Amino acid sequence: MRETELYAPIKRLLEGQGYEVKGEVGAADIVAVRGDEDPVIVELKTAFSLSLFHQAIERQAMTDHVYVAVPRGEGRPFLKALKQNRKLCRRLGLGLITVRLADGLAEIHEDPAPYRPRPSRPKKARLLKEFARRVGDPNEGGMTRRTLMTAYRQDALRCARCLGENGPTKAAEVARLTGVRRARPIMYDDHYGWFERAGTGVYTLSPKGRAALDAHAPDIAILIETVDAAASMPAAQ
Repeated sequence: MRETELYAPIKRLLEGQGYEVKGEVGAADIVAVRGDEDPVIVELKTAFSLSLFHQAIERQAMTDHVYVAVPRGEGRPFLKALKQNRKLCRRLGLGLITVRLADGLAEIHEDPAPYRPRPSRPKKARLLKEFARRVGDPNEGGMTRRTLMTAYRQDALRCARCLGENGPTKAAEVARLTGVRRARPIMYDDHYGWFERAGTGVYTLSPKGRAALDAHAPDIAILIETVDAAASMPAAQ
């Protein structure tokens, strides 16, 4: 298909709202004017793309009323893309129009408006909590191929190391020896399959847990070194 197939349905939509509409005015695909109001600009593309948003952002130098327009697709993949791009349009202060080519229905999904993010205190709190609890800096930014070393995983490794050195141990003693307050729920939940119950409140390493100690030996060495270094620092006066 061609972008020009979107023009007539969008022109009808805007004319129905009292605008005078013209195509290819300057750098804009569609320009609509109504009285003394700021112009409306619509940028057309046959699908969502980065270049579409780049062009729309450029048009915001001319007016605050800028829309992007694409053909309306079918099925879940398009609905997912529509949801994601509606969110992007809100963040960029852009409007969004789709055109159903079968019958020429043009539909406005978002109107241009200044973006005001809604802060999430719980998300911020979780972020800072994870930052504070994580020992050292075990991950490289942008990692995608290996398991990230979270604060939870670090605590689980400390518990596993303790069991590896001491054999079956009560959860309370593991917490005392490692300084991991949540040692009991970590070993009870056994998220990684590293722990086994050896009695009431007593835990030991599973075969998978012993393998984890070998696999994570470098991480454990850095973890212990960082913890020991922090413990040896003099307290602030």
